[in-house]
Amino acid sequence: MATEKFTVSGEELVGRFKKLLHEGNIRTVRIIQGGKVILEVPLTVGASAATLTIMMAPILAAIGALAALITECTIEVEKVEGE
Repeated sequence: MATEKFTVSGEELVGRFKKLLHEGNIRTVRIIQGGKVILEVPLTVGASAATLTIMMAPILAAIGALAALITECTIEVEKVEGE
């Protein structure tokens, strides 16, 4: 399992999360601020990007609310290797 980290501003958070959903090889996404995980989202491997976007609508709304409250955070992504 490969792990990547991105530092983004609150304004970029929702857009980056949506982009990661569409990549399709993501197992887990964590949003970290101040060294603490404030949101962890497990994703279904093998689900289409369109299906994930529909299923994630409430989570995207929560991430949007988070983005309004934070100035900068880190997104940690676990990717499935070999797919």
